[in-house]
Amino acid sequence: MAKISIVDLEVFYHVGVPDEERAQPQRLLLTVEMETDFSDAARTDGIEHTINYYSVTQRLLKLGEGREWRLIEKLAADIAEIILTEFQPHSVSVEVKKFIIPQARYVAVSLSRLRN
Repeated sequence: MAKISIVDLEVFYHVGVPDEERAQPQRLLLTVEMETDFSDAARTDGIEHTINYYSVTQRLLKLGEGREWRLIEKLAADIAEIILTEFQPHSVSVEVKKFIIPQARYVAVSLSRLRN
């Protein structure tokens, strides 16, 4: 297996427990790591033999349109499910960073999922 990483993708989603917090989109940073076998892509130089990280990025940038989440834990789980379903990696790890506590650089949640 090999890994494709998208690190600290800046997105703006409606997220937060109180309604007031979800009223405006918040800046989040997403890190997604996808394990896959891209040996055919390395051999052929063909994008059709790998996960197109540009397509993953575009999907994540649009994910927040018309949606909201109370918890970043739920958001991370939703992202993992979307990546597994739509892009078919062997496994995915997702980290969501949120900048809500002034005394902390950020808070974050991380999770990993395997494709069934």
